[in-house]
Formats: sequence, C-alpha cells, structure tokens
Amino acid sequence: MQGDQNSSGKTRSIHGTEWLNFFLADVQSGVGPFVAAYLAASGWSPDRVGLALTVGGIVTVLLQTPAGAIVDTFRSKRAVLAGAIAAIGFAGLILAFRTTTLFIDLSQVLIGAAGSFLGPAVAAITLGIVGQRAFDHQFGRNQGFNSAGNVVAALLLGAVGYELGNRAIFLATIGLAIPALIALALIDPRQIDHSRARASNCNSGEDQASRLHVLLVDRPLLAFCFAGFLFHLANAAMLPELGELLSRGNSRSAAPFMSACVIVTQMVITLTAAAIGRRAGTKGRKRLLLLGFCVLPIRGVLYTLTRSVPALIAIQLLDGIANAIFGVVSMLVVLDRTRGTGRFNLAQGALATTVGIGAALSNVLGGELVEHVGFDASFIGLAFVALVALLVLWLMVPETLPCPTERREQPPTVAVPLFDSEGRL
Repeated sequence: MQGDQNSSGKTRSIHGTEWLNFFLADVQSGVGPFVAAYLAASGWSPDRVGLALTVGGIVTVLLQTPAGAIVDTFRSKRAVLAGAIAAIGFAGLILAFRTTTLFIDLSQVLIGAAGSFLGPAVAAITLGIVGQRAFDHQFGRNQGFNSAGNVVAALLLGAVGYELGNRAIFLATIGLAIPALIALALIDPRQIDHSRARASNCNSGEDQASRLHVLLVDRPLLAFCFAGFLFHLANAAMLPELGELLSRGNSRSAAPFMSACVIVTQMVITLTAAAIGRRAGTKGRKRLLLLGFCVLPIRGVLYTLTRSVPALIAIQLLDGIANAIFGVVSMLVVLDRTRGTGRFNLAQGALATTVGIGAALSNVLGGELVEHVGFDASFIGLAFVALVALLVLWLMVPETLPCPTERREQPPTVAVPLFDSEGRL
C-alpha cells in the first residue's frame, strides 16, 4: 500500500512539474517578448528599448550562478519558485501603470532576479523526482509543456493587447501567476530527492569531485559555455527587433504581430522537444546541437530578404528549431559533465550566466545597429556572430553523452515508470 501511495505521489509530482512549466511560460510571456513591442509603441527609441531590456539581463548575469549554488544547497525548492513567481507578478503590475525609465528598470530588475532562479529550481525538482536515467526524456517533455504554455499565452495575451490595449497584457500576467502556484502545490516535496536533485552520488556531505575548481578546469564545459554565449549574443535580439520592425507605424497591431511570431516558435518547440530529448539520449548531443546552431545564421540572413509579414513570421520556424534544440540539449550537456559532483545546478547556473551575458549584450548590440545603420545591417551582424558560434561548437566541444558502459555504471535511481504498457503517462 505504501508503495502504491509513493508511486501515485511521484506520478502526481511529475504531472505537477509539467503543468508548472506550462503556466510559468504563461507568466513569463507577459513580461517577456511583449515588452519590446510595448515600449516601442509607447515612443521609446530602439536603443532605449535595448538598454531597458539589458537591465534585466545584467541582474540575471549577476545572480544566475549564485542562484544555482543556492538551489544546490537549499532544500525547499518549491519556496524558491513561489517567491520568483510572486516577483514576476509584481513586475507585471509595475509595467501596467508606469513607463518611465525608473519603473521600467525596476520591473526588469525583478524579472531578471526571479528568472535567475526559475530554470535551476525547475530542473533540480525534475531531476530530484525522476533521477538521471529518466531526465533526458522528462526534461524534453517539460520543455514541450513550457512551449505549449507560450503558445497559449501568446494567443491570450495577443487578444488581450489587441482588444484592451498593451497595458492590459501585464495585468493578465498577474492572474496567470495563480495557476502556476497551484501547479507548484501539486509537487510533493517528499518526492524530491535532495541528493539526486544536484546530481550527487552522495546522500550527505560533499565529495572531493564536487568542488568548484573541478568545473573551472572542465574544458568541454567551458567551451560549451562560450558557444552558448555566442549563440545567445546572436539570437536574443532577433525576435525583439522583429517585433519593433513589425510594430513601426501600426502600434495597435504590435501585440498580434508578436503573438504570431511567438506562436510559430513555440509550436515548433512544443512538437519537437520531447523527441529531441529522446534522440539526444540515444544518438548523442553534438549532432543535434550543430543542427540548432546552423539554422541561426540562416534565419538572420532571411530577415533581410523580405518585408512580407507572413514571410517574416514563417521564418520563425527556424527560431523554434534552434531554441528547441538548445533549450533541451544544453541542460543534458551540463548533466553529462557534472554527474556525481553534486554541482549540477551550480553548473547550469554558470551556463545561464554566460547565456545571460550574451543575451544582454545582444540587445545592446542589436539596438545600436538598428539605430545607426538599420534593421538589415543588424540582422546580418547577428548572423555573423551566429556563424562564429557554430564554428566554436564544431571545433571545441566534444560529444558528451556517456558511452553505454559508463551509463550502466551510474548508481540506480528509484523512479516510477513514466509510461504504461500502452505508452500513456
């Protein structure tokens, strides 16, 4: 009987992580890609928009690695997530009623601080529930739910912005925080193994391999962080710039335009994330990553060849492919390099820091290029950075998936089957 209750609690917790990802996407969408279009429609220049978005990126950069270390050591990971959700809701309230520089910067500080904890905490909870052997597939499923949430949020918030004005988008964000907290409550804290959640083989204490210097001398991990930095230096500014481009001279249509772009990207991620997780777990990480990095420079060039709104939105298919692969496989690379160290969340925080630096600088770089030489030159410049990222990944990052023998040597984890005999969860 106790085993059945434990299995039921674990299954409910797994469902809780999936729906948490879904509703977190709703909350973050309201204070994410819509902000650039909202500020542009409010009369902000491209360089001011870029600088405003950079504020949140800087905060994330400063807190991301410490946030990962905190998640590694702090047992109440649900409390961390609850606080982050509340902070994002308050930022939405600020955005709804103030567009002065001071308040926009304050909102971005809150969003950046909260965002630095969301990724590590959700990944740690998932790993703590399902264990390392099931993480590839389950993390892919989580990403699929997250992207499905982005699609729903884009449709809902786009309609809200079109009918009630862009300001109403941020009020809706506050309401969307409620189901996110409900999904968080579905996760049974007793099902989260603290040692597993940080990829440690030890139930207590710290082993020699878990020290920070081990991560600092891990050349494949450092090379991958550098590639991730360049990827997001090229990628982060593209969608906000596209939103600014499409909203020029038609501010009322800014929200529907951005919704269409987000929907295309997130639908691709929704449909492919679980399959990417499965394939990465059997065929390896690097080939998938090379594919994801390849499409980014192509996307940047294609933006310069047309001003047709349907064509520009269709190009977002490439954004979906690139982000689906990086979003899923990057976490698996980090787990590969930190197995048994107890520093999984610290390492993913370090990766997120480099990614955040790239994203923050991308907004500045893109904004300055648009301001001085136009949208086409900005897209070409970002595409060149993406090409450099591809070369770094190809030449400097090896395959990280452990060979079957090494995976069999990993200590077993106790987890209920994700699927029944008919393939249903």
